[in-house]
Amino acid sequence: MNLSGRKAHGQSGGPGRAPTPTYRSWLAMRERCRQSTHPSFHRYGGRGIRVCARWESFENFAADMGERPPGKTLDRYPNKDGNYEPGNCRWATPKEQQNNQCTNRWLTARGTTATMKQWADRMGIGLTTIRQRLCRGWSVEQAIFASVRPHRRKKS
Repeated sequence: MNLSGRKAHGQSGGPGRAPTPTYRSWLAMRERCRQSTHPSFHRYGGRGIRVCARWESFENFAADMGERPPGKTLDRYPNKDGNYEPGNCRWATPKEQQNNQCTNRWLTARGTTATMKQWADRMGIGLTTIRQRLCRGWSVEQAIFASVRPHRRKKS
C-alpha cells in the first residue's frame, strides 16, 4: 500500500472510480471461496475449493492472468474441481464457462467426449431430443447419431 492507504496497483477503484473488471474478478474469487455467507460458497469454498497462496496478492494474480478481456470471466480449467491457481485458470467466454460446469452430462461416442449440449450443437439436433432418447433407454450412440423425424401435425 502507498502512504495514502490506497492500493498501489490502482485497480481497486477509489473516490468516483469503480474497480477494474480484473480486480472485481479477483475479489469475487476470494469471496466465494472464503465467505460462508456468499450465495455461491456451497459450490466453491464449501466444496473445498481454495485460492492459492500466491493469489492472495492481487498483483500476483494480475501478473499470472493478465487483464480480464471484455466478455470473459474467470474459469477454473482444465480441472473444474481444482483450486484457483496458476495453470488451472483462464479467462473464458460464457459458452466456455457453461461447458465447464460440474452439472454437465458428458457423453462419449465414437471416441469423442463432449457435453450433451456440445453433441446437440454438433449434430444439429435439440438437447431435449438427446436427453429424452437417453431417458427412454437408447444407447449414447443411438441418442446422438439417430436421425430426427420431422414433426407431424395432427389433423384437426
